[in-house]
Amino acid sequence: MAISGVQAGAADSKGEVFETDLPARLDRLPWGRFHTLLVFALGITWLLDGLEVTLAGSVSGALKDSPVLHLTNADIGLAGGAYICGAVLGALFFGWLTDRLGRRKLFFITLALYITATAATAFSFSLWSFLLFRFLTGMGIGGEYTAINSTIQEFTPARFRGWVDLTINGTFWIGAALGAVGSIVLLDAPWVGADMGWRLCFGIGAVLGLIILLMRLWLPESPRWLLIHGQGEEARVIVEGIEERLRRQGHDLSAPTGPPLRLHARDHTPLKEIFHTLFNTYRRRALVGLTLLTAQAFFYNAIFFTYALVLTEFYQVPSASIGWYVLPLALGNFCGPLLLGRLFD
Repeated sequence: MAISGVQAGAADSKGEVFETDLPARLDRLPWGRFHTLLVFALGITWLLDGLEVTLAGSVSGALKDSPVLHLTNADIGLAGGAYICGAVLGALFFGWLTDRLGRRKLFFITLALYITATAATAFSFSLWSFLLFRFLTGMGIGGEYTAINSTIQEFTPARFRGWVDLTINGTFWIGAALGAVGSIVLLDAPWVGADMGWRLCFGIGAVLGLIILLMRLWLPESPRWLLIHGQGEEARVIVEGIEERLRRQGHDLSAPTGPPLRLHARDHTPLKEIFHTLFNTYRRRALVGLTLLTAQAFFYNAIFFTYALVLTEFYQVPSASIGWYVLPLALGNFCGPLLLGRLFD
């Protein structure tokens, strides 16, 4: 059965093998306003992660001085570990759910978890409550990554994916800059006080999360996910809607090239097949990617989560001034992908 702009409905039964040109139609699209809004609404997740990681370091001095928490250096490191552990487990668990429930449902669920957890962090009353809320915040961010990465890749035309992915990852450092500026303003404000200041800093993430939630309301489900799950008619309607928007904006759409894609509709992708693809079919790629990401995450987080402690303990930098030392790092890291990113392509 062929799923195109003309025939679609008969391929909705689970388990049926069918042909479709919808993925090719998505890949041949020019860049339009829809893609820009998609990147803003979904890619801003990296900004939230940058914000959270920077806040964890920037407010560490205030957390140690807090009359309620009295955190030690070891507690600060433990909180960083709880956040990372939550992010890893969240990515695995919500990634599993994303394949079963759909991209759209999950990027609302994970964002709601993040908003709730980071808002709760602002009301932490003990070490264990702070660790718990940081763990749940990490779970929300980790889950966001799985739903967001797949959605952006599945909507973005193939020839733009590398540059888009690099640019979106660069926004992590906008979040880092926001966290640094927030800590400078709130931790040093005489009308706030340091203990209330670090609580308000974590509130920044919750406010941004609510804004992002509203931005995502108009986003449709991924047509590729719908196709794999046997919902060809819904996928066709979404693709035709995107094409119509682009035509109204003055874009000329070329005909898709290449033969139709042959798919087998099913409820989910078995884990056995996923592991076979990663560690058998594409073993070398998987190991290289895993090595690079693990090294980057380990060395970056190991340094950045305790960067503020090094400044306060060994260089006697006041807690309220930590943000000034983070800000140039954040701005430099954001400029890197923008200025050098195209050299990768």
